[in-house]
Amino acid sequence: MSTEDSRHVYRLHSTLELPLEELHEFLETATYPEKVTDVELTRRNNTLILKAVSDDDSVSKYTPTAQLKASVTENRVYEEDPDERRNSFRWDEEEEDEIESELVEFAAFKGDRETVLQNSLLQYEMFQVLCAIAQETEKGTLTAISENDGELEATRIVDGEPRPADVEVVEGPRERKASSAGVNWRDNKFISD
Repeated sequence: MSTEDSRHVYRLHSTLELPLEELHEFLETATYPEKVTDVELTRRNNTLILKAVSDDDSVSKYTPTAQLKASVTENRVYEEDPDERRNSFRWDEEEEDEIESELVEFAAFKGDRETVLQNSLLQYEMFQVLCAIAQETEKGTLTAISENDGELEATRIVDGEPRPADVEVVEGPRERKASSAGVNWRDNKFISD
């Protein structure tokens, strides 16, 4: 792998959720970024791990490539919104019909960079895969600051739609003088020699 590439992900926050079945369909038909030949999907209890498979033969099978991590949750999905049904006034219905629903497993990519995107080899490429997944979701937000060939890039995807984003540099907290920053232990009258 070339070390000349300057592509990193510095900040990332994700609240993405999509049905597990849709994630499987996406992975079957996805076109992966350069240097990634495939993405291996592993499920351990309620955790999904999507691991990059490198196209470089010199990468040892023991070298950890970048991976996306998601938790699997079950949510009840209703055919009709139960709140709308409760709020509607119906004269002709004497009995409440049960609303059709089913339990659906969702993949939830939630958290900051280290929680969602792990390991550095092919990290930017797996970030691109996460961005593609984000555009498939109907619920959640992905925000990130990344670097591609020396340029900072801001990414923001909300409910499956890319939105405008900027990198903004703001002044941090001002440095305080050393004397007012804490206790001067050398001249402390409560400490004896």
